[in-house]
Order: sequence, then C-alpha cells, then structure tokens
Amino acid sequence: MRLRYAISSLLSVMSISSAMAADLQVSVEIPTLEVAEYHKPYVALWLENEKGESTNLAVWYQLESRGEKSEKGEEWLKDMRQWWRRIGRDTDMPVDGVSGATRAPGKHTVTFAEGKAPLGKLKPGNYVLMVDAAREVGGRELVKVPFTWPVTAVQSATGKKELGEVKITP
Repeated sequence: MRLRYAISSLLSVMSISSAMAADLQVSVEIPTLEVAEYHKPYVALWLENEKGESTNLAVWYQLESRGEKSEKGEEWLKDMRQWWRRIGRDTDMPVDGVSGATRAPGKHTVTFAEGKAPLGKLKPGNYVLMVDAAREVGGRELVKVPFTWPVTAVQSATGKKELGEVKITP
C-alpha cells in the first residue's frame, strides 16, 4: 500500500513539473524574393524584457564559404543594426547553441526549452521577441512580437519584405 502511494505521489510530482516546464516555439518565415541577385539573409532572434535586458536566442549567418569554415561571415553581422547595437557587439561569435547557418526561403521553426541554453530560466512577465534580418544587396527589417511568458496563446507579426510571418506558439 505504501509503495503504491509513493509511486502515485512520484508520478503526480513528475506530471506537475513537466506541465510547469515551458518551451518557446518560434516560427520565422523567409520569403522568396524575385530579385536579380539573391543572398540568404542574416537573421538574429533575441528576447528583451521590460527592463530592456536582452537574451540571444539564435543568429543565422554565413559560417562556411565553399565548404570551409569562414570567419568572414562575422564581418557582416553589424548589418543587423538593431541586434548589433543592443546585444551583438558585446557577443563573441560563434556561440554554441545560438549560432547557425543562414536559412533559405521558407518557414523555419526553432524551439527553445525553458531551463536550457539559450533560453535559461525565464521569469514570468512581458517580453518582446525581436527578429532582425539583413541581406546583402537587399534590405533590412526588424519584426517585434510582444508576448507574455509563459506563452498561452499564439502571437505573431508580419514583415513587409525581408521577413514574412514571425510567430510564437505555446
């Protein structure tokens, strides 16, 4: 009887803690552009809290050139102006779990687990997901998606040219 009670209690605690853990799922659409010279955009995703403190989530940029590791891609990170001014210039790239290769046109979904890098232990409150994109021989765009953590409803915003829909899903 005691064993059954202990197992039941343990299972209850496990289900409560897994229900309390939350993920931040972000979808970023990179539109197909009909232009003479197309380059994949550099894209940075980060969070800002109400105090203006920033947390890097992902930075997609040129990591390789012709199959070889390239530091030249880092030279153009400052073209993502808002990210660069707020958090980028103080970040030593590449960052494990944050840096990644540029992405082709399409919808790209990334999930950040609470308690794990780069999201960490996010305190409940109001945040803004910032998505900054810059493309060589192209434009720049910043999309902001305000949300409350933990996320309980879909939140989204849509860019006008360099970014399509940016969506946060619980």
